[in-house]
Amino acid sequence: MFTDGWECSMGVVRNALASRAVGSVTSPHHVDHYLEKLHPLWTAEAVRAKVVGIERETDNATTVTLRPNGAWKGFTPGQHVEFGIEVDGVRKVRVFSISSSAAGKGRNFSVSVKAHPDGFVSRFLNSRLASGEVVYLSQAQGEFVLPAGLPDQLLLLSGGSGITPVMSMLRTMLESDVLLPRRVTFLHYARSRDDEMFTDALDALQASTGRDLSSVEITRVYTREPDDAAELTGRFTIDHLKHLGIDPATTLTYVCGPAGLIATVRDTYTEQDAADQLRMEYFKVPTIDPALLEAAAAQASGTLSFDRSGSAASNSGATILEQAEAAGLTPEYGCRMGVCNTCAVKKLHGAVRHVISGEVNANTDETIKPCVHVPVGDVTVAL
Repeated sequence: MFTDGWECSMGVVRNALASRAVGSVTSPHHVDHYLEKLHPLWTAEAVRAKVVGIERETDNATTVTLRPNGAWKGFTPGQHVEFGIEVDGVRKVRVFSISSSAAGKGRNFSVSVKAHPDGFVSRFLNSRLASGEVVYLSQAQGEFVLPAGLPDQLLLLSGGSGITPVMSMLRTMLESDVLLPRRVTFLHYARSRDDEMFTDALDALQASTGRDLSSVEITRVYTREPDDAAELTGRFTIDHLKHLGIDPATTLTYVCGPAGLIATVRDTYTEQDAADQLRMEYFKVPTIDPALLEAAAAQASGTLSFDRSGSAASNSGATILEQAEAAGLTPEYGCRMGVCNTCAVKKLHGAVRHVISGEVNANTDETIKPCVHVPVGDVTVAL
């Protein structure tokens, strides 16, 4: 009987399976392509995780606790992961910040997500994701992290769902043995208390009088439904910092939230000659620039040949995956955005251009991702 514990003991086996020798045998697919057919959490390098907890934060925001497999390398507070789900054979990927403490025991961690009307993955996560399901993850990424040596004064500033990475920072500092800065200010903006994430946790922190919180000041601002006794009201301004006694020039500041908030904070710090004290987080999801595809189509030449099926077609300039489908082939695919590696295939001859980075690859017998590569002249692939 397969168990989750099996993959945690793979160690040496995992390293061997990820070796170049094994890769040459399983090419063009990675060995993980075959392992996860036996068990969804069995991989050599790809990160997978089982959903072990779902907690509703607000009407449209949810915290999901994940138990990752042995390929997971851990995270630094402030980092994010690419979070993927597979629906009807298509893998959808979105970037979410980790919201849990990195100081806790065990490997479990959490992401907290607010559903957006046009966000398929965030809506799925909030309404349909269930405990026990397996999700696709990247390793933790991002440079929005605290320095090794904490400064005397630190400001964690967030708006809306941008609270997630700074909440991870605060939780980690409070739960670890590191010496806290002399002063930590946690300043968060939400539309209302009902719209605020982590309300219970923030209430508990504000009510605590423990030694660990002696240097932590938490201020919450509700921009649309302010509390009658609110210390601050309205949107972020330099006056809010002045009221809290914060000097931008001497306070290391981390800000995450809507683009408008980040722009206002950035401009404020620039005006105060304090831009060097500011660290900002922008989430980036791989996107294919339509202009690059249009340019590829306009310059398209040569023939795209499909070696295994024995067919060929004039290069239209579309991605190799799209051209293969147009030719009647049914290659495997997942995210269709160059993340999941499901569509990986051998390019036997010719040059291809990556439609996101623009990089051209012309090596013989190399593995490419058809969903994000377009042919440059004559190309032959193992499809």
